[in-house]
Amino acid sequence: MSEPFYITTAISYPNGKPHIGHAYESIATDAIARFQRMAGRDVFFQTGTDEHGLKMAQTARDRGITPVALAEEMSGHFQTMANELNISCDRFIRTSEPAHHAASQALWKAMEANGDLYLDRYEGWYSVRDEAFYDEKELVEGENGEKLSPQGTPVTWTAEESWFFKLSEYQDRLLALYNEQPDFIRPESRRNEVMRFVEGGLADLSISRTSFDWGVKVPDSDGHVMYVWVDALTNYLTGLGYPEDTEAFRKYWPADFHIIGKDIVRFHAVYWPAFLMSAGISLPKHVFGHGFLLNRGEKMSKSLGNVADPLELAERFGVDQLRYFLLSEVTFGNDGSYSAEAIVARCNADLANSFGNLAQRTLSFIAKNLEGRLPSRAAVQPVDTELLETVRNATAIELPRLMNDLAISQAIESWIKAVFACNQYIDAQAPWTLRKTDPERMEAVLGTLFIAIRDLAIAIQPVVPTAAGKLLDILGMGADQRDLAALTAKGWYEELGNSGFTLAAPTPIFPRLEVPAED
Repeated sequence: MSEPFYITTAISYPNGKPHIGHAYESIATDAIARFQRMAGRDVFFQTGTDEHGLKMAQTARDRGITPVALAEEMSGHFQTMANELNISCDRFIRTSEPAHHAASQALWKAMEANGDLYLDRYEGWYSVRDEAFYDEKELVEGENGEKLSPQGTPVTWTAEESWFFKLSEYQDRLLALYNEQPDFIRPESRRNEVMRFVEGGLADLSISRTSFDWGVKVPDSDGHVMYVWVDALTNYLTGLGYPEDTEAFRKYWPADFHIIGKDIVRFHAVYWPAFLMSAGISLPKHVFGHGFLLNRGEKMSKSLGNVADPLELAERFGVDQLRYFLLSEVTFGNDGSYSAEAIVARCNADLANSFGNLAQRTLSFIAKNLEGRLPSRAAVQPVDTELLETVRNATAIELPRLMNDLAISQAIESWIKAVFACNQYIDAQAPWTLRKTDPERMEAVLGTLFIAIRDLAIAIQPVVPTAAGKLLDILGMGADQRDLAALTAKGWYEELGNSGFTLAAPTPIFPRLEVPAED
């Protein structure tokens, strides 16, 4: 029985259409989920939309529609993005679902039963854009002397009756968690930030609002709706059937990874474990806060007009190409930058000129000169064995090790180095010359390259699933021959040769890209 693996993105706040940051998080999480499936894990991958809160209510009001209508419309854009970018989620959750309201209310009651909730009056600073409360000492001064949140967003003084969660009583337990499980928050820079915040002292947290009604109703408390983060975080439980004792909940909880942006680490690494401790529910194993994507080095904003539509980028450059660029260019956990020129340069260098060209010229040569017959490996030499060892080390050892550590760009770097080694090998062995001087040796070289290309295609599937799948189809690999175990399988080449397999003339899988004229 395969080992369960539960991974989530943060659910996206749909008061606007998806931007490239949403796409990046979904693509990275998808690559991790796909890799774990290849490794034989029983994966459950959840994403979705966070549809409640004051910001949604205000956006709906400004547009003259109901929050329900806005949520329906905008959530649809995020579902379209997931489909278009080949995001292999098992569950797309919406917090407006009745089941989610029930789960949030069950979590509330569990915290209340533990004595951690009380009714009082809240007075303090609140950022509608962040949906977050801030202490006076956290605020910064704007250009015109106005008070801003640490994220630079406007804050307003809020005063209303509110339910509070006794967050202050969880300071020591949270610090013990961070010390006993140093990899609970990753990367380390995020862990250090959270520890400094918690060590500075925790105030009790206002967790209900009465100034609007678009949200989950607080049980037995008329006029109160839950603070959006109580509701939003609960989605990770809802997707598994909580509060029922479902097979999915027993199998997949606690989550292996919450993959989130660095700006919401506090909610996931402070509030969320405290809520779960209060409710008597096991904690997730890891919270990973990735960095931001910058447009040509600048933070994206509507005022600057540099917010990129990920679906436009995917249409312009290709879904797999966009996925490859984002995952190879940006060190996971750090900020990264993108531009049309950078996407074209990276994809042409790695995919079109290196891996795509390697596959195209090798397989075309086999199709033309051997009539598609699998090459004989009778004349194998040590240089061939050395190349396959290099490829096997990159694909079956280094890449899995790095992907398990969420070092995605480093895993791709290991892979592309093996691609470069194959290109050096084909240039040195020159099968086009051997065709006239030593046909048997030519076949050994082509057979070596066939094996290497097959291994490279298997390994890169989590990053470029469509293109890698097409290449594996061309190579005659069945659906059961594409997991990590296939990289160390014995005898498959001989079995393929004996099966009567014939390689058809291939078509290029990675066409060269051009920088659009308007860029």
